[in-house]
Amino acid sequence: MTTPKVAGPQIAIIGAGIFVRTQYIPRLRELADCVTIKTIWSRTEESARAAAEFAHDFAPTIESKWGEEGLNDIIRDDSITGVAVVLAGQVQVDMSLRMLRAGKHVIQEKPAAGSISEAEAALSQYNSVCNNSIYPIWAVAENYRFEPAFLESRKLIKDVGDMMNVQVIVEGSMNSSNPYFSSTWRRNFYGGFILDMGVHFIAGLRMIVGCEIKTVSSIARHVDMTLPPPDNLSALFQLENGVAGVFVMAVSSTSPKIFWRVDGTKGTLQVERGNESGRHGYLVSFYPADGECQKKFYPFSGVTEELKSFFHDISQSVNKDVAGHKPDCRLSYIEGARDIAVLEAMLESSAKHGTQTYVKGI
Repeated sequence: MTTPKVAGPQIAIIGAGIFVRTQYIPRLRELADCVTIKTIWSRTEESARAAAEFAHDFAPTIESKWGEEGLNDIIRDDSITGVAVVLAGQVQVDMSLRMLRAGKHVIQEKPAAGSISEAEAALSQYNSVCNNSIYPIWAVAENYRFEPAFLESRKLIKDVGDMMNVQVIVEGSMNSSNPYFSSTWRRNFYGGFILDMGVHFIAGLRMIVGCEIKTVSSIARHVDMTLPPPDNLSALFQLENGVAGVFVMAVSSTSPKIFWRVDGTKGTLQVERGNESGRHGYLVSFYPADGECQKKFYPFSGVTEELKSFFHDISQSVNKDVAGHKPDCRLSYIEGARDIAVLEAMLESSAKHGTQTYVKGI
């Protein structure tokens, strides 16, 4: 009997919810030549087996694990070098740290934490793990940092000249037709959908401008009672380079629209979410002071690219012929925590009736 060939690092998926079934498994199917899903875990046997069924076509030997015994099996399995933690926001950090202590490399779904205090405590524990001569990777999945549209925008930002102002407008579509609308953990999460969804838009903002946000002054409100509070937020922010901007987010709008816009002395850059020929993605437009507008559409590919980067980092970390490899900084836990810091400052400012609030440095 021959042993099946294993492609790339072997990983376990901790979680079997909507995002695992609709995003992780399809993307891992695309990456089947560079990673092997060995195990999928859930709290219950039923959900673990159901999720594994989705992956059987490209991972025929995938195992289903559940409960505490299943977690211990994953921890003890030295062939599993990486773990994807895709759970409720309230429990992800504890689960990630448990796997990191076992020497597993971890990619954890966003948000990085429920608060900056939780993130700081988590980083302290992570650093203590690393001080024991174990250096597992702790990545936070933030696909916006890997979307080609934002990578291109980061290059184009120099062409706008001196930035004059920045706008981020998010009119979302979180209503009863959305599969995440009834998500229990998001409804019991501090900041609700504003925090859970908002980290994406802050990540996109930080990616485009290439500068940290220094201060915010904001008002958050609760208008749609079918959503957890708050459901809309308006903020004035200032970047560390002195440029001011506005961040406006409505969780559910009758006419959804999402864009980032930077106005400068030599031109204007805009990234707008949309679709082209049935493909969802972003339209990047650059309006030079002199000349025709340049436009290009970039389909979504961030989830695939972030996973590909994580698997590459795992492979390099276990390759004894590669010395000193540094994991992709776009996936670092600190980057995810910085997104949280901005939104937490906005919520804190609102609680103080719009008082200017400094974003905590991480």
